[in-house]
Amino acid sequence: MSVPFFSAEPEACPLPEIVPIFPLPTVVFFPETYLPLHIFEPRYREMVQEASAHEQCIGMALLKEGWEDQYEEAPPIHAIGCVGRIISSHKLADGCYNIVLQGIQRCTYQEQTVITNYRQARIAPYTPQVCRALTSDIRRHLEKTAQEYLKAKKATQLCEVIGSGTLTDSILVHNLSAGLDLSPIEKQFLLESDDLSQQARRLIDLIRFKLAALRTAQG
Repeated sequence: MSVPFFSAEPEACPLPEIVPIFPLPTVVFFPETYLPLHIFEPRYREMVQEASAHEQCIGMALLKEGWEDQYEEAPPIHAIGCVGRIISSHKLADGCYNIVLQGIQRCTYQEQTVITNYRQARIAPYTPQVCRALTSDIRRHLEKTAQEYLKAKKATQLCEVIGSGTLTDSILVHNLSAGLDLSPIEKQFLLESDDLSQQARRLIDLIRFKLAALRTAQG
């Protein structure tokens, strides 16, 4: 379990209208988080090379169930994902890449007909976030629930970070959503929340379920 908290707000700069899409079956990307990726498929090496030469943006998307039979083609993806900017890129001797994405913004994808080997989509910001801050009660409840779970998992250093009060509401919520050991579908459920407050409440409920499962397993 890894929660690599942001140390600062993501850099503000406009996103392109169309971005390359990197669909994966187990990864859900969130704003204000970092995502290291090892790129080895030829089509996605091409994607990284092209993105690096232009706006440096890549849209991460979760593949829908049943993707296995269509992986070499264009299996369906969840329409809501997160666009990130490449902040680190290292090309290896075998032509593969190690990159790090910085999560910028949740977006809705509208796939385009393309001639590239990788998929591309027109993006529209998914910003129904009328509530951009948590109430003190929700923040306190989230911190308490997350710390209880992390203590049970013996992640004491993360407990200290959460309890420090130095994280903004959005950094706390997004990084817990990304870093806790939740299933991809649960993380997609969090990503598609109407606002930050709903995402925090959903996260609290999911952590409670995991705490209940831990207690049951421990007898």
